[in-house]
Amino acid sequence: MSASLATAAYIGATILFILSLGGLSSPATSRRGNIYGMIGMTIAVLATVFGPRVSMAGLPWIMVAMLVGGSVGLIAARTVKMTQMPELVALMHSLVGLAACLVGFANYIDPVAAANLTSAEKAIHEIEIYIGILIGAITFSGSLIAFGKLSAKIGGKPLLLPGRHVMNLTGLLVVIYFGGVFMHAESVSAGMIALAVMTVIALLFGIHMVMAIGGADMPVVVSMLNSYSGWAAAATGFMLNNDLLIVIGALVGSSGAILSYIMCRAMNRNFISVIAGGFGTGGGKAPAAKGDAQPAGEVVSISAVETAELLRESKNVVIVPGYGMAVAQAQHTVYEIAQYLREHGVNVRFGIHPVAGRMPGHMNVLLAEARVPYDIVMEMDEVNADFPDTDVTLVIGANDIVNPAAQEDPNSPIAGMPVLEVWKAKTSIVMKRSMASGYAGVDNPLFYKENNRMLFGDAKKMLEEVFVALKS
Repeated sequence: MSASLATAAYIGATILFILSLGGLSSPATSRRGNIYGMIGMTIAVLATVFGPRVSMAGLPWIMVAMLVGGSVGLIAARTVKMTQMPELVALMHSLVGLAACLVGFANYIDPVAAANLTSAEKAIHEIEIYIGILIGAITFSGSLIAFGKLSAKIGGKPLLLPGRHVMNLTGLLVVIYFGGVFMHAESVSAGMIALAVMTVIALLFGIHMVMAIGGADMPVVVSMLNSYSGWAAAATGFMLNNDLLIVIGALVGSSGAILSYIMCRAMNRNFISVIAGGFGTGGGKAPAAKGDAQPAGEVVSISAVETAELLRESKNVVIVPGYGMAVAQAQHTVYEIAQYLREHGVNVRFGIHPVAGRMPGHMNVLLAEARVPYDIVMEMDEVNADFPDTDVTLVIGANDIVNPAAQEDPNSPIAGMPVLEVWKAKTSIVMKRSMASGYAGVDNPLFYKENNRMLFGDAKKMLEEVFVALKS
């Protein structure tokens, strides 16, 4: 493939990637956006592999690597459950970071990469390598810790070490110092020592950064690591002088940063406070309440038959899904109930909080998998004003995103966080396995309100009982 043809293919792939991001902005167009992305990536890979910069001698090695990597990806796509998608995304981010590190080291020791460069060009090239490995190492280790937290292999409780901010600042100063050492290294071996020291510090910083972030902030962490992986890819593009990789990395990095901002707004937190960590225990148990902090009232349970009766007599119903629905794989049963109610004249809608689940868009993906119509899936801002006119709100495995303490208790850790105001409906029904708190580890006064009922048990099992009762 000629250089001009490869450039044209890169431009076409870039356009497709932009169209892909545009399509992914809405559930109704997300399938088309995915198709654009897949076509664009296919064009990009083919243009790179068969382009003028790849020799025929290295082609067999590339093909073997593509075959192995493609097989792993195919197996993962077919075997990983929807509930495991957040940790899979985190794992993929770690691979991007690892690739940036490996490319950086290989580029530095490659005599051809720096050949025929002026002193200024060589300095710029080395800065690209240093920054690329730095971002890649942070992304790699941080994503692995996020994977461990999301998969419950590591506890969600934040690790708040004494003097952690001083430690981070000291690490930054050491990285800057060794950056100077690296830039003035007289040999590759001397530069490798500085690179190795920086890489170790960056890996430790990535671990410490995500370990300090509490379980309640994990949706923000996923989008943040998505942004980091984009900048790592862009840095790799600079190292390899590949314009397409730079553009793709910038697109992913900037969109991930915007998404992180949206997630932070949805939780009434700023990005710096998320990085500082400390919010969310992830242990499923609320901290011991003291004094007036203890919610007042009595918990009233309800049966599946009684739930079905309330739904049958309703005119307006709002269903609020949460991570409990994902764990129980209950989305298909939810769709059957919603479809049955709609066929019998009930206005059914779904209310989605921006940080419901363990990653951005988690609930939207699950509902799309169950073929829930896009036009009845509403964002929090679209549905909140309608709760006073709602007969029944059915909360399935959600907790923190429907917690009235965010509005009623100024001393609550989630005070000011925008939530779905389900308690304003005539009746709210919360489906949970137990009275344990949510991922933030904050008790929920909703459970004790007079108009609330608790339907205890596995979400899928109880919803199946509700569906049977509805049809009978």
